[in-house]
Amino acid sequence: MTERFGFFLLPGFSTISLSVVMEPLRMANRSTQATLFEWFILSQDDQPVITSSGLSIAPTIPWQQAHELDVVIVVAGMDVHAIHDDNISRWLRNLARQQLTLGAVSTGTLLLARAKLLQDKVCTIHWENIDGLREEHPNLNVSGELYEFDNRLMTSSGGVSGLDMMLHYIALKHGEVLANELAEMCIHPKIRPAHEDHRMALQTKFNVTHPRLIKAIEIMQDHVEEPMALFDVAQQAGLSLRQLERLFRDKLSQRPAVFYLQLRLQRARLLLQQTALSVMNVATACGFNSATYFAKCYRKQYQRSPRDERSNDGALGTSQ
Repeated sequence: MTERFGFFLLPGFSTISLSVVMEPLRMANRSTQATLFEWFILSQDDQPVITSSGLSIAPTIPWQQAHELDVVIVVAGMDVHAIHDDNISRWLRNLARQQLTLGAVSTGTLLLARAKLLQDKVCTIHWENIDGLREEHPNLNVSGELYEFDNRLMTSSGGVSGLDMMLHYIALKHGEVLANELAEMCIHPKIRPAHEDHRMALQTKFNVTHPRLIKAIEIMQDHVEEPMALFDVAQQAGLSLRQLERLFRDKLSQRPAVFYLQLRLQRARLLLQQTALSVMNVATACGFNSATYFAKCYRKQYQRSPRDERSNDGALGTSQ
């Protein structure tokens, strides 16, 4: 029986996110010489949608015909944080009531959350947006995995993780032999398991190999809202404070205090761009007890105030 997919596109979506979830369906049909899948493009009010790279994609069926499909996947990108539309939420809830499988790639998970479809579910989202989603919906179970399947819900973290999600879906429906064949056709050495890290390894990102320095960075990343004293960071990493200072100086050409502050400011920038949290709440979420000191540090780092960051960029993400 042919399975009918709909891809609901939101303005600013990445063509990568769409391609990696759509192309496996075409390839599966070609490989089996059977119509295992059909696919359609949907958009709100049936209008063309502009991608993040400026291309225009036209819908192929009216969005109100989505109930005739089996699966609807929300494909969103940088601008999704500015979308607060009750019509979309009602539409998604109606599809859920009709027992369709719903999915999301990249930031599309946020729209499912706003439609109140993720309670008691496990979901994932692009790593840049995890903090923003958790701040806006603190009761959600956001895993941070590459992709998640939970009954009639599937979500992926964006980028090429959508390919792994779709290959996993095809494996469940039509067997691992076909899924592995499609992975090979994509020159994708293996179908990544959901738990594989979807962020660049610290060793690669910072070009460091010293295990205790890597441990210290991990500790800092894990303690942004309540920053630890450098003495405690060093101790947990198995270093003296002097050794910590020397490693950061020799390997990263930076003092650990400055590095730690920049981590916190990076998170603050994402929250300002992706949520409606007040500047004071953002400051608190990033370990600043004083809004004045937060603003001073932020301006020094980014040459603009936190309020300017929000007013100039709206509530936009940075990639995907």
